[in-house]
Amino acid sequence: MPMFPLGTVLLPGGLLPLHVFEPRYQQLVADLLADDVNEPEFGVTMIERGKETGGGEDRCDVGVIARIIQIEALEGGRYGLVVAGTWRFRVRSWLPDDPYPLADIDAWPDEDPDDPHIPDLITGALARIRDIHRQAAELSVQPASASAPDEPAAGAEPEISDDPLLATYHLAGIAPLGPSDRYRLLCADSPRRRLELLDEALDDVVAMIEFRRT
Repeated sequence: MPMFPLGTVLLPGGLLPLHVFEPRYQQLVADLLADDVNEPEFGVTMIERGKETGGGEDRCDVGVIARIIQIEALEGGRYGLVVAGTWRFRVRSWLPDDPYPLADIDAWPDEDPDDPHIPDLITGALARIRDIHRQAAELSVQPASASAPDEPAAGAEPEISDDPLLATYHLAGIAPLGPSDRYRLLCADSPRRRLELLDEALDDVVAMIEFRRT
């Protein structure tokens, strides 16, 4: 699978705009567009240490398949993309970066996706996220990490899937969290565990807001 390591986290059901300007990733996109058989997809993993450009970064081993849903050819061989997160995977092994990052991967489905308690937990988590955004707006602060560019504006009404499993990922995407916390939620083995970790992360956000009140 072609891979595109980034400094952010793509989640299933999430959207991510990308500006493709490095030659290796320009080649990746060109190869996908030249394939008339397979979907234009690549894997997105978070960079643990290092930069998005230049290579040599340390990469996390859990990621999400990104499907290109919008593309614009730009000057100099660059591309503007919008990709949608589809399904989660684990990296079995990294292959040589020739001409761009490649990996052997295995799909990683969630355990117990039909847990009957999930819908009620989602309702509570969504209410809590809305309240945190309201409090942040009142303080005129942005509680999310500055390195979370996909964070919605405080007070924005989020769209949550009717599918309980996908909704847990949507909640992870709209919660005011940085990339490291989002990666932890991505790696949760079940939707229930994801919501438990989300609740813990929101405790830290609330504590930060309370600190700023003083």
